[in-house]
Amino acid sequence: MAEAVVSVVLESVRDFTIQEAKFLSGVSRQVEAAQTELEFMQGFLKDADARQGQDTRVQICVARIRDAAYDLEDIIETYGLKVDSKKKKRGLKNVLKRFACIFKEWVDVHRIGNEIENITTKISALRSSLQSYNIKEIRDRDSGGGESSMQLHERQGLLRRSYSHVVERDVVGLENNVEGLVMHVLKDENRHQVVSIWGMGGLGKTTLAGQVYHHKKVRQHFHSFAWVCVSQRCQVRNVWEGILFKLISATKEQKQEIKEMTYDEIAKKLFLVMKEMRCLVILDDIWHIETWNLLKVAFPNVETESTILLTTRNQAVASLPNRNVFLHKLQPLNENESWELLVKKAIPARAEIDLGMYRDLGRKMLQYCKGLPLAITVLAGVLVRKNSIREWERVYENVHEYISRGIGHEEEYGGVSQVLALSYDDLPYYLKLCFLYLGHYPEDSEFLVSKLTKLWVAEGLISLRQQRHGSRETMEDIARDCLSELVERCLVQVGTSGSTGTIKGCRIHDLVRDMCLLKAKEESFLQMQENTSSVAAEAEQLGKIRRLAIYLDEKADRLVSSRDETNGHVRSLLFFGLREWRPKNEKGLLSPLMDFTMLRVLKVEGLNEVKVELPSEIGNMVHLRFLSVKDSRIKTLPPSLGNLVCLQTLDCCVRNDYVVVPNVIKKMKQLRHLYLPWNYRVKGKLELSTLGHLQTLGGLSSKYCDLKDVGRLTNLRKLKITLSSSLQNLEEILKSTGSTLNRIRSLIFWNNSETNGRAEQAMQIVSSCRGIYKLRLKGPIAELPKELHNYPNLTKLELNNCGLKEDQMGILEKLPNLTILKLFEEAFEENTTKILVFSKGGFPSLEFLDLWGVDGITELRLEEGAMPRLCRLNIKCCLGLTTLPDGLRYLTNLRELTIARMSRELHGRIQEDGEDFYKIQHVPSLVMMASLLQVGTDSEKVCRSSAAERACAWRCGQEMLCEIKRSKDVVQQYIYITQLK
Repeated sequence: MAEAVVSVVLESVRDFTIQEAKFLSGVSRQVEAAQTELEFMQGFLKDADARQGQDTRVQICVARIRDAAYDLEDIIETYGLKVDSKKKKRGLKNVLKRFACIFKEWVDVHRIGNEIENITTKISALRSSLQSYNIKEIRDRDSGGGESSMQLHERQGLLRRSYSHVVERDVVGLENNVEGLVMHVLKDENRHQVVSIWGMGGLGKTTLAGQVYHHKKVRQHFHSFAWVCVSQRCQVRNVWEGILFKLISATKEQKQEIKEMTYDEIAKKLFLVMKEMRCLVILDDIWHIETWNLLKVAFPNVETESTILLTTRNQAVASLPNRNVFLHKLQPLNENESWELLVKKAIPARAEIDLGMYRDLGRKMLQYCKGLPLAITVLAGVLVRKNSIREWERVYENVHEYISRGIGHEEEYGGVSQVLALSYDDLPYYLKLCFLYLGHYPEDSEFLVSKLTKLWVAEGLISLRQQRHGSRETMEDIARDCLSELVERCLVQVGTSGSTGTIKGCRIHDLVRDMCLLKAKEESFLQMQENTSSVAAEAEQLGKIRRLAIYLDEKADRLVSSRDETNGHVRSLLFFGLREWRPKNEKGLLSPLMDFTMLRVLKVEGLNEVKVELPSEIGNMVHLRFLSVKDSRIKTLPPSLGNLVCLQTLDCCVRNDYVVVPNVIKKMKQLRHLYLPWNYRVKGKLELSTLGHLQTLGGLSSKYCDLKDVGRLTNLRKLKITLSSSLQNLEEILKSTGSTLNRIRSLIFWNNSETNGRAEQAMQIVSSCRGIYKLRLKGPIAELPKELHNYPNLTKLELNNCGLKEDQMGILEKLPNLTILKLFEEAFEENTTKILVFSKGGFPSLEFLDLWGVDGITELRLEEGAMPRLCRLNIKCCLGLTTLPDGLRYLTNLRELTIARMSRELHGRIQEDGEDFYKIQHVPSLVMMASLLQVGTDSEKVCRSSAAERACAWRCGQEMLCEIKRSKDVVQQYIYITQLK
């Protein structure tokens, strides 16, 4: 990973010297020499990274290179920022001070120059050391490395090579996968020339391909077969030869003849064989789309009866730009399948043991495997010689270590972490750092993509050099592309998705996280702490600790240790578990954080159990790019925040009664994302016009901000505005801000007054945002803009307490591209609107409708032809409704219906023996939640069905969630008892 660090640092230093050249006077020569030395070093680091595991000397050398690169960046940036701050000071008093300090400043320049020269000399010496260890210079990604690293890759390739004659005996959970793939391989009409199996390492892709390859129907259908393992280091000609030898059952003479063919001749020969014969070719373990592009010239692209089945970890390979490609994504095993596989592998068939004694303990251990067949197989290999329950208990005590390291199976599997690490090793350098950053997050947690991308940008892991040629992508756009690539490579799993299909939340498989943390530790990238003991006492890594993830629980008595010599090296400090943590001593709680003077990232979110002061010393942390105290009870924001001129993200969205915001944000000219407190005061007006890079502005108040400033924010895309006072000269404001408002993509608008005048002003501002994709309105507005249906991009709309008149449905249903509509509480005028009508042809694109707490509605009418694409419908807490509309049966695309906390009468009517059940019986997934007060406190039978009877026991303070999922002729029914808070 030294290659990644040096490359990122080199880009950072280049950018800084270009943008801040005027602040590097006096040391520019030294900086230029350091850049040159880093460029020389880059060529050796790919081979050095590959050789670390074989040679301790190389490992130590690489660690020192990483540290030297980071130290160089710190020194250059610190010096530049110091010069910048001094040049900004004006006035006679400061001029006199400047004359008094000229000599001292000259000494500082001399000292900084010497420090840069010393680091440059160190890097040069380290490069010489690498050369003495026979580390080779590699300038091209595909060039071979040193002899030893090549031998390492060859050994790994042989260990992982798959063979067509090897048939896995103990196969579990793949039956449906096999049958489905066989159908696609054999079908004649609309057949697929390429079938792709995609999934993370260790999931059983090769095993599944083998089952298809040896399937009886497949062997009868095809005339010739070939299986080749492509792997990471693909030799195209060797692959073609291997396929051709097997398809024609080549004799010794034919093999020699093929070997003497030219590159073009062998490609043409293979093309004709596959075109004329009915062949099945398995390409196992393709890593890169470039590899496929090289191989495909020998495969028929015309009508043929041959089929190629490939396995890959990379979605880009699996989703080839070919209409004749079928993609099959392989999923982990479920709990029962995992247990079945463990029994087959760990317990001999002839063994006479009581499985019941082992089942509970086995299932506990299987939780660590997360459905990954490779992990289960490794665990079974450990258990196969354990013949007593006590021996199984001993394995359970160390199960995590057994699975991740593959203890006992190092040669066969190399450990699950090591197998998964192949995907990491294959990443380009800029993605390696992004991936390792995911190690900050707790196990099984879903992390927000919007925050993660900001953190990556703040850490300098994203560069505009990754921008596609000719595009106007932001750094955040590039960061999202990086995340998408990690998803495609099966290193990141998609969690929550947005209305437009964008990824909102992600997580990583526990075993991938183990590998991530292992690599992060090896590379000194990140250290996790579960208490506040000193960093130095826990550090086992080679090199300085640069990033800390601190997990707090009730045992912790403080955020960090008060003093530590390594604090000055840390760049990233992220806290987790603050929402549940109650400190023993509240005074000066955040003060120790001020020792981390080189921080770029500080996240202290959710500290809401106590009120804390944000120390004025925060202004000394001039390197900060990301500062978030979101949902913490911060009493004040100090004026020294204005010193943080590098800040890109400032999130002070706290929920105190009122927070005084100093008028210093105008100094933070690099701000890209600003989230102001929910309730705040400002002395005068908060000036924001200088923030030309701002993309997100949350908390713009008409009372404390000058709305004309928005006109200067030409990069603004997301805006949350509160109309807390009437606006003077609104026409003039709209004239000056019109072009900016028209570029807004997401608008949240709160109207804090019921006066008609302010409601009209709110709609005038909304009418100026014609480019919005997402619109959320809260507070009285009475009428929507009549031209709203002409908004071409509007896909998501939320109305909360708006008090709309009944005729406004006519405007809403004409929105051509609206996919999500949420109506909350008094969305419509309570005294007039009793019937909500969805007309024929209305809401043509709507996919999700949410009605929550709309008590004034007593009837829903749904005409045939309304909402033809609706697939999800939530109706919650609408107590005025006693029946569901008959028109629900027209919604043939409806896949999920949630009915929650409605009247007793309505819940009774929609049971399977109820009079309204026929309206919803076509819905595959039905979720019903009835509060305890509605269904009674005695144990009783509810939700009867012909498939099964379900009895639910109640306890006071609980609610029942009954979910029915249907697929074809099978009815699966689930009941969840959840605790009310």
